Amino acid sequence: MAAEPNPGEPKPSRPNPAGGTNEPAQNPQPSHLSEVVRNVPEEGVFVGSAQPSEPPPGVVLPNPTQFEEQGGLGGLSTSLRRLLFGAPLATSQEHEERVGKLKALAIFASDNISSSAYATEEIMRVLILAGIGALALTMPITLALIGLIVIVSISYFQVIRAHPEGGGSYEVARTNLGPLAGLTAAAALLIDYILTVAVSTAAGIAALTSAFPALYRDRVLFCLLVIFVMMILNLRGTRESGNVFAAPTYLYVVSILAMIAVGFYKAATDQLPVAQETASAASYAQNGVFEALTVFLVLRAFASGAVALTGLEAVSNGVPAFKPPEVRNARITLASMAILFSVIFFGISFLAGRMHIVPDPAEVETVNSQVTRLVLGTNLGFYLVQFFTSLILVLAANTAFNGFPRLAGILAQDRYLPRSFQFRGDRLAFTAGIVALALIAGLLVIAFQASVTALIPLYTIGVFVAFTLSQIGLVKHWIEAREREPGWQWRMVINALGALATGVVLIIVAVTKFALGAWMVLILLPLFIWVMMKVNQHYHRIACAAVPETPLNPSEIHPHIVIPVSEVNIPSRQAVAFGEAIGHEGDIVAVHIADSLEAAEEFRQQWRAANLDIPLVIIQSPYRSLAAPFLSYVRAFREKYPHDPVVVIMPEYVSSHWWEHLLHNQTAFRLKTALLFYPGVVVVSVPYHLGVDVPAQSCEIPASGNQVH
Repeated sequence: MAAEPNPGEPKPSRPNPAGGTNEPAQNPQPSHLSEVVRNVPEEGVFVGSAQPSEPPPGVVLPNPTQFEEQGGLGGLSTSLRRLLFGAPLATSQEHEERVGKLKALAIFASDNISSSAYATEEIMRVLILAGIGALALTMPITLALIGLIVIVSISYFQVIRAHPEGGGSYEVARTNLGPLAGLTAAAALLIDYILTVAVSTAAGIAALTSAFPALYRDRVLFCLLVIFVMMILNLRGTRESGNVFAAPTYLYVVSILAMIAVGFYKAATDQLPVAQETASAASYAQNGVFEALTVFLVLRAFASGAVALTGLEAVSNGVPAFKPPEVRNARITLASMAILFSVIFFGISFLAGRMHIVPDPAEVETVNSQVTRLVLGTNLGFYLVQFFTSLILVLAANTAFNGFPRLAGILAQDRYLPRSFQFRGDRLAFTAGIVALALIAGLLVIAFQASVTALIPLYTIGVFVAFTLSQIGLVKHWIEAREREPGWQWRMVINALGALATGVVLIIVAVTKFALGAWMVLILLPLFIWVMMKVNQHYHRIACAAVPETPLNPSEIHPHIVIPVSEVNIPSRQAVAFGEAIGHEGDIVAVHIADSLEAAEEFRQQWRAANLDIPLVIIQSPYRSLAAPFLSYVRAFREKYPHDPVVVIMPEYVSSHWWEHLLHNQTAFRLKTALLFYPGVVVVSVPYHLGVDVPAQSCEIPASGNQVH
């Protein structure tokens, strides 16, 4: 064993293949990746920087283009990513991706504000079951829901203040009520975000097909296309998606408020038209769908209208995305969102009641469309409102595309989801979360055929679970912080009132919508929690791993080397040479698999003719299997030397063109994959890169015989 260097002595220089020695680099400013590799310092830190600057001693600052693949498939992939997602952003540029209040309202409030387009209709669709007269209860239920919105909004003011780091209900519940409560809130929010994308896109396309009924047949395809486009836009980063989505949000708000203003003016001047007796009302009567007007039915209508509260938690989840002062800007955005929604919700419910609107049982035309058509007439104004409504409903999914990936990233950081959800892509977006959300929501749209009414019963359970847990958590927070928080009493009262209100609504929603589909969410919720707990247990085992498979002291490592060889060629000889360089004589063996005795003898002669000194073991495989005999040999080798690592050195061809991969049977890849699950076995690849500078006719290709490759 080589003597350890004296810490007080200078470290010896490492030989440089190009000649000379590699001394520690002093402030290198390389222009090519090859120079970076040659000048990596012996000591210090090797980092990448997007902004070239004067580095400290021992630090290399390569140009960002040196991290990109150039030419071939890698270059094509890089060009395609740049076209779809834009140029990469450095971590130091994260503050530039933060948004102000105007953009934040478009990003985080679009889900909640867009609910105004269908909340009234969902109330009416339940009440109509008791007859047209029951629709008079639409307005009282609307007012009750607006009161609930006020309570929950004030409660979330406290969430933002107590947890400015984001995470919303998950962080509040985990910190104050424990991990299980936190996971319950997180699972509920994840389910809610998935349903937000599915419901929003379905509702948006429904608004479009209301104006253009011929498109109704292809509604599922349109929904999937919209989800895909939104995924791409969000992969481009928060700020850029905000630029795209800001205009449609404000266009909807302005157009719908203008329509409501016209409607109120006509109502005040007795010019408001009344809907004629339509086929819709007759359809309900003919189909015999009437029910008695009971308390249970009214509660069901209230539960259906509770979709009005979806999206309220989004601002508290994304506080770190705001420009400073984050807490103040987040609270202003939340207040603006609640006020805008309440005004629009009240206006549509009022006008629908005054004009005696009846929801379309076939779901071809929405209540919102009927109100707009009667108030404005079938003119350009009507089509503009419908178009902007369709846009806001579709883009409401953007709230989920911001909330789901951020929450998944926090859960991954806490080791409750795979670490890939913590990864931020070229544009500082949580890539895995965005893609996963798009895929799952797309499957839901297909499964439910883009029906808003079929999806709505699944929708509100998750959000009220999160609401209730966060409010209970804050009640405990204010009690524990009473000595350091002035005014803790009234804050606790607000959150206690919020917990009571949302808890009651949660029970109502769960009971009244259980048979309509809410049971699926009640099953998925514990399933999500169980999966996250199993993921956490896996990472906990990794963190607590205390028994090494191979020795930690280098002097105790005595590797035994196995080299699989199929031919006596350059790649195999490279692997043998590498094995001899790192191993000791007597600890290296080459293994060949042959399918007959004749093939075995032929290979043995080739091995001897090549003057290769290491022992050769030939395993006969009469059934032409390669992997099984070799893996059995490695297992036997490992059993023979249970305390020493077995190093499998794998000679491997690396093709220069993608199509050349099809010409090889990928044996090395299959063996490496299998050996990955063998404890105490280390796999080393010795690649041979097939260049394009050697003509195919310049050498003789030996007959392969009967060897198994």
